[in-house]
Amino acid sequence: MDWIKELTFKKICPKMKLWRLLLLLLPVLLILNSCSISYTFNGASIDYTKTKSISIADFNNVAELVHPPLAQEFSEKLRDKYAKQTRLQLLKSSGNLHLEGEIVEYQLTPMAIAQDTYSAETKLTVTINVRFTNNVNSEDDFEKKYSAFQSFDSNRMLTDVQDELLTVIMDDIIDNIYNDTVAKW
Repeated sequence: MDWIKELTFKKICPKMKLWRLLLLLLPVLLILNSCSISYTFNGASIDYTKTKSISIADFNNVAELVHPPLAQEFSEKLRDKYAKQTRLQLLKSSGNLHLEGEIVEYQLTPMAIAQDTYSAETKLTVTINVRFTNNVNSEDDFEKKYSAFQSFDSNRMLTDVQDELLTVIMDDIIDNIYNDTVAKW
C-alpha cells in the first residue's frame, strides 16, 4: 500500500498533497455516482413521475356463446397483471391509464376432419375488444381486438378442458394487452 502512495504522490504529482487530490476527485466521483441506468425485468416503460395510476373497468361478455365466469376471471387476471408487474396504483375509475372493453367472441370451431368425416380437433377462440385511454399522453390511446385460441381433441368434452384452455388463452391476451399499453415493445 505504501508503494501506491509513493508512486501516486511522488512521481505523478509531487507537489500536490493528498487532500488536494481528493478534493479534485470528489466532484468526479459524485458525478459518476449520480449517473445510473435503470433496468426493469417486467418490460414496463412507464414514467412513474407522470403516470401514477390505472383503472380497469369490468369487461362484459357480449359474445353469442357465453361462459359465465369468463368476464369476471378475465377482469381480475388483467388487474392482477398490472398490480404485480407495475407500481401503478389500481383505481376503480379515473386513473391516469384506463382500460375497458368487452368479450365479443367465444367460439368453438371444428378443425381437423378425421376419416369418419367427424371433427378430430376443435378450436376454442376468445376475442376481446379493448379500449385504452392514456390521460397523460393521448397519442397512446387505441381501440383494438385481441384474439387467442387453443385446440383440443374432439373426443374430449369442452367442460373437461375449458378451464385449462381459458387459462392459456387469457394469459396470451393479457400479455398482449400489457405489451401494447405499458411495455411498448
